[in-house]
Amino acid sequence: MKQLVLTIIGKDKAGLVEQLSRVINEHRGNWMASNLSHLAGYFAGIVQIEVAEPDLADLTQALGQVKDLDIRVQQGEDSQLDKQQQLRFVITGNDRPGIVRELSTVLSHKGANIIAFESSKQSAPNWGSPLFHAEATVQLPAGLKRDDVTAALEAIATDIVVDLE
Repeated sequence: MKQLVLTIIGKDKAGLVEQLSRVINEHRGNWMASNLSHLAGYFAGIVQIEVAEPDLADLTQALGQVKDLDIRVQQGEDSQLDKQQQLRFVITGNDRPGIVRELSTVLSHKGANIIAFESSKQSAPNWGSPLFHAEATVQLPAGLKRDDVTAALEAIATDIVVDLE
C-alpha cells in the first residue's frame, strides 16, 4: 500500500468533505487520518490516505479533478515516532504578533520537532487583551528533559503558562 498526504484548500461550503471522501472511496483509497479546519472563510486541511499501487494513478488523477478544492498530493514515507519522547502541552498567554515565532524558536533551539500544533486567538474580556491558546505535541531529542522545555517556553514572557498533559 502507498501512503499519500493530501493538502487541501478551497472556499468553504457544505459538502466538501463528503465530495473528497467519495472520490477517495470510489478509487479504492482508505482515509487514515486528517486535520481539517475552517479558516477565514476557507476550508483547509491535511489528509493521510493509503491506496494500492495499481489504483494510485487513477486516484491521483481523480483528486486533481475535484471541484472547488485545490488538492496537492505527496507520496508519504515510512516514519516512526517514539511516543516515550513526545511531550504534549497547552500554552496560554497574552496574544501578540510574533508569539508563534517565539515559541517555535525555543523548541527548535532545544532540538524539539513539532509534530502537531493547533492555535487560536480567544476573547478574554476580564484579562484586558485577547489570549493566545495553543496545543502542541513535540518530539524531544534523546537526553532533553521535559522540564527544560517547559522552563524555556515559560521564560519567553511572564504571562505565558505552560501546562503539560
